[in-house]
Amino acid sequence: MTPEPSSPPAARRQRRHFSMIRTFVLADFVTLGNGFSGAGAILAAMQALATGNMRWLWVAFCLMPVALVMDVADGRIARWRFRKSPLGADLDSLADVISFGMAPAALAFAVGLRGNLDVAALLYFVACGISRLARFNVTSAELSDGTGKVKYFEGTPIPTSLLLVMVLAVATWQGRIGDALWGGVWNLGPLQLHPLALLYVASGSAMISKTLRIPKF
Repeated sequence: MTPEPSSPPAARRQRRHFSMIRTFVLADFVTLGNGFSGAGAILAAMQALATGNMRWLWVAFCLMPVALVMDVADGRIARWRFRKSPLGADLDSLADVISFGMAPAALAFAVGLRGNLDVAALLYFVACGISRLARFNVTSAELSDGTGKVKYFEGTPIPTSLLLVMVLAVATWQGRIGDALWGGVWNLGPLQLHPLALLYVASGSAMISKTLRIPKF
């Protein structure tokens, strides 16, 4: 007698389409909105450089507070609905790198911080933002209280980079971009540095500081 075929192993069973997306909860989609806003700001800054139309800079500036609202809302929604996905924390960090790390750097480049040392300062800022988020993900358990809520941040949170964006927006509004940037440019031999880029160095250093402790509300 021919034995009946056994049921296929679990690994061979047909997988459902978009199985990863199906695991997302509402908070995850809000987090993606944060990342979309940051990516949109970067593309808008690129469009401003490509076309010379500075209206695209204002599109980028307007997308930044949208990213912040999404960043704040995703955690509140997760707590309100008592639901979070396994990918939630990683999604949040990746979105923050785009919106509050790369986007402010791209906007700075677009308004005129394009000297050799300016670019080095912007890359340092982005590296600090990535490092700060990685450290938070690793240490959040030991920094949390009995309820699992983190009591304070070590170093300034990466969304504080919106203060830099506000400075750039004011400079753009006053027409102080490009060759007219506040502080002018320092020529250090073959290298160029706009003093405004030092704000990015200060912000990045504050993010990775272990001595700065910012209460989380």
